[in-house]
Amino acid sequence: MQHHLITTMRSLKLVDGCKSSQVYALNSSPTTAPGGAASGDGGADDKPHHHHHRAKSSNQSISLILTDNLLPYGRPDTDQIEPPIEPYLKPIDFVETLADCYRRLEASDQFQKWERFLEQSALFRGLSDPKLLRRSLRSARQHASDAHSKVVLSAWLKFERREDELLGNSSMDCGGGRVVECPKSSLVSGYAPESVFDACPCRRRDNGDNGNDNAAAAQPPAASLIEEEEEEEEEEECSTSDEDGDISFCIGEEEIRCVRYRMAAMSRPLKAMLYGGFSEARRERINFTKNEISGKGMRAVEVFSRTRKLASFSPEIVLELLSFANKFCCDEMKTACDEYLASLVCDVDDAMLFVEYGLQETAHLLVASCLQVFLRELPGSLYNSTVMRLFCGPEARDRLEMVGHASFTLYYFLSQVAMEQDMKSNTTVMLLERLAECAKDRWEKQLAYHQLGCVMLERKEYKDAQHWFEAAAEAGHVYSLAGVARSKYKRGHKYLAYKQTNSLISEYKPLGWMHQERSLYCIGKEKMMDLSIATELDPTLSYPYKYRAVALLQENKVGASISEINKIIGFKVSPDCLELRAWFSIIQEDYEAAMKDIRAFLTLEPNYMMFHGKVNGDYMVDLLRKQVQQCSLADCWMQLYDRWSSVDDIGSLAVVHQMLENDPGRSLLRFRQSLLLLRLNCQKAAMRSLRLARNHSSSLHERLVYEGWILYDTGHREEALAKAEESISIQRSFEAFFLKAYALADTSLDPESSAYVIQLLQEALRCPSDGLRKGQALNNLGSVYVDCDKLDLAADCYWSALNIRHTRAHQGLARVFHLKNQRKSAYDEMTKLIEKARNNASAYEKRSEYCDRDMAKSDLSMATLLDPLRTYPYRYRAAVLMDDHKEAEAIAELTKAIAFKPDLQLLHLRAAFYDSMGDFTSSIRDCEAALSLDPSHADTVELYNKSKDRPQQKK
Repeated sequence: MQHHLITTMRSLKLVDGCKSSQVYALNSSPTTAPGGAASGDGGADDKPHHHHHRAKSSNQSISLILTDNLLPYGRPDTDQIEPPIEPYLKPIDFVETLADCYRRLEASDQFQKWERFLEQSALFRGLSDPKLLRRSLRSARQHASDAHSKVVLSAWLKFERREDELLGNSSMDCGGGRVVECPKSSLVSGYAPESVFDACPCRRRDNGDNGNDNAAAAQPPAASLIEEEEEEEEEEECSTSDEDGDISFCIGEEEIRCVRYRMAAMSRPLKAMLYGGFSEARRERINFTKNEISGKGMRAVEVFSRTRKLASFSPEIVLELLSFANKFCCDEMKTACDEYLASLVCDVDDAMLFVEYGLQETAHLLVASCLQVFLRELPGSLYNSTVMRLFCGPEARDRLEMVGHASFTLYYFLSQVAMEQDMKSNTTVMLLERLAECAKDRWEKQLAYHQLGCVMLERKEYKDAQHWFEAAAEAGHVYSLAGVARSKYKRGHKYLAYKQTNSLISEYKPLGWMHQERSLYCIGKEKMMDLSIATELDPTLSYPYKYRAVALLQENKVGASISEINKIIGFKVSPDCLELRAWFSIIQEDYEAAMKDIRAFLTLEPNYMMFHGKVNGDYMVDLLRKQVQQCSLADCWMQLYDRWSSVDDIGSLAVVHQMLENDPGRSLLRFRQSLLLLRLNCQKAAMRSLRLARNHSSSLHERLVYEGWILYDTGHREEALAKAEESISIQRSFEAFFLKAYALADTSLDPESSAYVIQLLQEALRCPSDGLRKGQALNNLGSVYVDCDKLDLAADCYWSALNIRHTRAHQGLARVFHLKNQRKSAYDEMTKLIEKARNNASAYEKRSEYCDRDMAKSDLSMATLLDPLRTYPYRYRAAVLMDDHKEAEAIAELTKAIAFKPDLQLLHLRAAFYDSMGDFTSSIRDCEAALSLDPSHADTVELYNKSKDRPQQKK
């Protein structure tokens, strides 16, 4: 492998867009000194002033009382923190599992593909990447062929997007306007994978005659079965007369005249009755009084026998027809009734009314329509006892199975929602039990049993938890053995738990979670060594950092505790770690730092409970507010500029949270919040903020922009552009032009497109906006100029951005210097960014491109230390090793990172290395795993096809 590998990677464009999903987390470290004033010990100089000494002692007492109030549950304790057993599939060899899933997917026929994609989504759930999860669910829906699977998967996609949070949207709206989530389209059976990305019928009708909107919306999936009113009246006029009919059905005193052969043609039982050896075959009048159908119902049967269509009958009459069709096996009439009744279900009230009829009469489509409403109302449906009886009751699964609606997919979706709402609830347990009953494939059993074990562990039902974990392990899920060990530990068998995890480490290639688990069952140096190994193998595990931080606190090393927890907050922001740092800050009496972290984690989880779930975070904000200086709106804006400029995203989040307290409907602030959350890689929270921005928009043009960003972030680029253009047509605004430019620049630009993007950004800069956003626009404009080789214009943009304190522009300016062969200036520019941003992994990584190999290795080591999730340093180091013909070390460098971050680029590069070494089997495996992550990655597809054509070799 030649040195050009390094050069190629150095030339990769690392986008510094404000909407990037890359982690740019940076922490402004709180004061780490133990707080001199907090100790309150008077020195020798205090003794001559006895009254001052008494006042100081009094202040000490007040301080202690205050601290006690802010720490109602004392200090954190190592015995009170424990890593959870994660409730998802966690294969021992994730890469091999991904590759195997891809191989089976490629070998599947068209009717099996959706099941493989569902399995893939279960694997991706453990990666905490909502985009990968949504893509797999979307692919599953794309390849589903039956109405039941389509209904469940469409509702699941809707739930993952939480579209119900948009004001003014009904749960039955089709969301993005595509067939893939359209509730009406889901009720149509049939395999049509390409149609799911078409505009849904609802959207097409909306673009048609508005006067017929309501009528169109009410059409059933088989609309041809419902005639227009004029045709219905004409048919009724043509009803059978006494002269035409040759048989009468008597119901009470009513006599319904029918045509014998038409009635007989509706089903074999009716044909046997009317033409077979039964007495009815010889009668002209048949007594039908005891057949549970009214005279009106029988007249409707007669009309259907002639027309094969449902006329303008009321739902009550159609229900009678459905019952009659079931009793006499009239398949065509049953289908028509089923489709017609399904079209009437529009909301929960309708679904509650019709679902029991559907179950009794085994009406598959009617039950599907009701089921769809309940699923699209989640999580609210979980709190409806009637709905839960439908899913969880004693005979629930059997009744649903009779109509083809008891499936693993259904209960997988329901149990995921239930676990997210309340892991310990009886509803969650019952849904998981149904899930286990439906599990057939190996992976399904692993998942169902493991999740039951996790729930029982949370409920402190340790014997049952151990049983389910053992069942999951027997089905092949090795990670469940950690659950077995934890259950034994909770039952008082600590040595058995230690022995269990010890055997795991001996039998399998050690992983970070194995050492983390074993650390729970040992003490002293052995425990700390296991935690250290766990962090080395998987630096993303938060428990080792938390334990070490709390252990340092117990030694009264508060500053060291904060430094330890800062290590993981620097690249992986989570509420529990922010809470712990806030807790440390309160102990240190640094109330401003504590307030900052509490506001930040409340942005991530607005209902977060502190101190092991005992105190609401908002309550702590109220308490701390009395201890910190209150800021005016102008002060808040100044703080936001300062923190934004110093790349302190957590601090910026805290300021925005404070500003929203006084103005919760300010959509601009919600939008700013979403940008910060995206930079911190908190995608779900970012989308929530973006929807709130949309919901609180004060004008149509503003709302369209936020809807455009929602569409863009969920992969609908063309629709996002349309929203931007519509917004501009109403009012020219910075955000609308910026959105349009950003969406257009997302693809490879030709000179003409680049010129148009430049024009759009210039238009944006002419519109009113604040300096924070204008700095971003100038930065983006500079990037486009660089791509067009207009370096002087790019430099002007970056200088202008720096003048309004857009610190990230240093990176763009460094790139300009580098392209002008001014490498020292480029290095110095990145040094300025590092100094301003403090511990910015991205800046260290970028500076490595502007120095010699030894200095580059130093910068990349620092980048990895600050953010182990950044993949470029591993790829660079591996490429250097390959250039030095150290193939084994190069593979080991990539493998180390892949173990905790199975990244597309890492997998592709390792596959390329294996290919160059002649290990085509390993190369193919890595390609297959990479293609699971992105099936359209052209370089991997090319390498995969090339490797498959070569003779296979073992490692």
